Amino acid sequence: MKRTVLAAMAVVGMAGMAHAADSVKLQLKWVTQAQFAGYYVALDKGYYSDEGLDVTILPGGPDIAPEQVIAGGGADVIVDWMAAALAARERGLPLVNIAQPFKHGGLELTCLKETGITSPADFPGHTLGVWFYGNEYPFYAWMAKLGIPTDGSADGVTVLKQAFNVDPLLQKQADCISVMTYNEYGQVLDAGITPDQLVTFNYLDQGVGMMEDGLYVLQSSLDDPAFADKMVRFVRASMKGWQYAAAHVDEAAQIVVDNDASGAQTLEHQTYMMSEVGKLIADSNGALDPADYQQTVATLLSAVSPDNPAITKEPDAGAWTHAITDKALQ
Repeated sequence: MKRTVLAAMAVVGMAGMAHAADSVKLQLKWVTQAQFAGYYVALDKGYYSDEGLDVTILPGGPDIAPEQVIAGGGADVIVDWMAAALAARERGLPLVNIAQPFKHGGLELTCLKETGITSPADFPGHTLGVWFYGNEYPFYAWMAKLGIPTDGSADGVTVLKQAFNVDPLLQKQADCISVMTYNEYGQVLDAGITPDQLVTFNYLDQGVGMMEDGLYVLQSSLDDPAFADKMVRFVRASMKGWQYAAAHVDEAAQIVVDNDASGAQTLEHQTYMMSEVGKLIADSNGALDPADYQQTVATLLSAVSPDNPAITKEPDAGAWTHAITDKALQ
């Protein structure tokens, strides 16, 4: 009888192990906000658990580099911009883009109209706020395309290393600053500046855009069929989360606020952010568009950054794959 009970317990234990959810750690590029709403929605709605996944979402921050986290084994998959991922790959960290939820780019340069700037031709003689840490690549590519020096000379522009806020514009330290459509641009408006007081340029419209939030894993991890299958399920659930978030802006914003452990996010701003982020995932099913990838590579190869050089050669063919999305989006 004792052996029968033990045998039954063993069977139950093995069944439990067989059905245990697969763990996935996702490292975000920035703090908890609607920029990542699709992942939080997928978690909240049970889309991950439906796929047999136990997903932990790790917020980012100013001192967190997703590439370093995944290199150290702290994450299975990361959200990153293509520029940072390709730069890391060239330097020996073999990151691979397995999905691209963001089809459109949100990076812009917004200028006070009172400065006299109405087109890029008016930039010389002005101070422009630029984000660094890999975010400067499209700016330097744009200036190179325009033939505008970035050395502060009379016929060039002065580059202000901008923190991740809008203070330089509000305090008149810069004539133009870097903003994301879904975040800092709204902060400028919240400060009392109206859209008709601004002139705004989207990097994609200027032909120097870069692919923004994509999902990346280590190439060596994809060699494991079990890991690859796990990523298929993760991408499928994540895109379901994104589709729901885009269709239910208010609910998605509330889910983000509920998941913000810092308590820093307001429902009003996250609702605005979600409505703008929804525009960036429009027309996207999660699969990388090779044409967008080629534009990103062209931008990086033409960027000349004095402090943080971009990639120096065409990336190898392993920088991205459709292997995951081909199965996830069937």
